[in-house]
Amino acid sequence: MWTRIPSSSLRVTGPDRVDFVQGQMTGDLRGAPTPGLVAACFLNVRGQIEHFARAYRRADDVYLHLDEGQAPALAARLRRYIIFDQVEVADLSETLATVHVWDASALSGWQPDGPEAQTFDLGGGTVLAGRVNRTGTPGVDLHYLARHADAVLAELGGERPLADLDAARIAAGIPDVARDGFTGTLLQEIGLDLGGPLPAISYRKGCYVGQEIMARLEARGNARYHLAALVGEGLPERAEVTAGGKVAGQAGLNAGGASLARLRKELADGAAVEVGGVSARVRLLAPARA
Repeated sequence: MWTRIPSSSLRVTGPDRVDFVQGQMTGDLRGAPTPGLVAACFLNVRGQIEHFARAYRRADDVYLHLDEGQAPALAARLRRYIIFDQVEVADLSETLATVHVWDASALSGWQPDGPEAQTFDLGGGTVLAGRVNRTGTPGVDLHYLARHADAVLAELGGERPLADLDAARIAAGIPDVARDGFTGTLLQEIGLDLGGPLPAISYRKGCYVGQEIMARLEARGNARYHLAALVGEGLPERAEVTAGGKVAGQAGLNAGGASLARLRKELADGAAVEVGGVSARVRLLAPARA
């Protein structure tokens, strides 16, 4: 089974492509194999998330997979930083499409023991695939030419709606930065730090925009918020969370009777809160497995 992922994407080419993207993102692209896959954020100078992406390192390019509508802004940002770098940035959002295949073993051509990123033939064309955990169990993100959609999807079996995937990822404690409305937060606050459900940073990779703030947070370990879940019926999405009349965080997308939220750490498991005026309970997330 598979689910359509609302997506946009960029392709970065040129001899300086890896070093250039490395200097912008929190993940260690230079340390990834070829082919390889790295989750990362692009931050502002205050260390706040502007974009989340999965970066595919390939022999001839760097492919950046983003949420829907994110590519134009990231492309503009990257182009502002091109000075002497020999790179080109192209928006492939209208050319490529993406689905998530829930069960990797059911995907013809995918090698379960192979690298995180793989390329193979499917439906009469070449596809790019990456091992991605969107539901609590690693599946495969499959990127293909939009004009080949009918032939590719015919190889995959039945479709499941995006609402099912959102419910599964929220139950598993996996954030989606854009869909949950967490842009503008610190990655340590929403489960993107090392040990979180979606690690998207290296503290040893060298400089990038926002790196000084990240280093300070690593040294002090003083982020005041963390990722938690909220349980309740009819919770407003992307709404302010209050506890005892005081602002305590912000909620993300709601699916399956729950939301993920950026919450103050002092809120205990089971604590009563309000999300946009609607009652909810806090559910702390279990630590991610190594």
